[in-house]
Amino acid sequence: MGVSIEIIGVWVAALMTLAIFSFLYADNPVYKLAEHLFVGISAGYGVVITWHEAVIPLLIDPLFRPENVDLAEPNYLVIIPGLLGLMMFSRFIPRYDWLSRWPIAFVMGLYSGLAIPASVQTYLLPQLHATMLPIWPGVEVDAWTALSNFLLVVGVLCTLAYFYFSREHAGAFGVASKIGIFFLMVAFGASFGNTVMARVSLLIGRVQFLYDDWWLPLVAAPISRWFGG
Repeated sequence: MGVSIEIIGVWVAALMTLAIFSFLYADNPVYKLAEHLFVGISAGYGVVITWHEAVIPLLIDPLFRPENVDLAEPNYLVIIPGLLGLMMFSRFIPRYDWLSRWPIAFVMGLYSGLAIPASVQTYLLPQLHATMLPIWPGVEVDAWTALSNFLLVVGVLCTLAYFYFSREHAGAFGVASKIGIFFLMVAFGASFGNTVMARVSLLIGRVQFLYDDWWLPLVAAPISRWFGG
């Protein structure tokens, strides 16, 4: 038909983008169709990627094709995680759905054991170290840096005071907790603003795609030729 795959892809992407944007007017069947297509294709793509990138190289090849993964003989230990994975599908059988608790418990326990020490070393300890700052101007610290460090330390202590519920928030402790609320609002506001800017950047990217890749070469140019422009 004289139409390349790239042109078809641009048209599909543009129409799907416009279908999603139609939700700004009202919830409509076109938006629901695009939403269901996105979810369905993402789920199908995820299943295929999981099968080819996880199941085959980590389960099937070590058992039945060990030469593909540089093994001299089959590795029968992979049967254990394979059985745990199959037990997850028992959720679809009401009579045996209790079997799915075993792999869920295994995953949760393993994840907690691995994630908690990593989180402490990655987040907690560095944040504690980051609050141990000089708050008095000196030879190595100018007045502005000392003031910034002081605000940081005060913000951390007041925020922790707000989340300390074993004592009534009254008196000086109550004042500190209210200051902590102020710091929390500043942090949440900055985080919300950053999120909005990220979404605006995505919107700008979609609008640029619609105008530069779809409208100008595929819509505006043919219309101009048809009318002799």
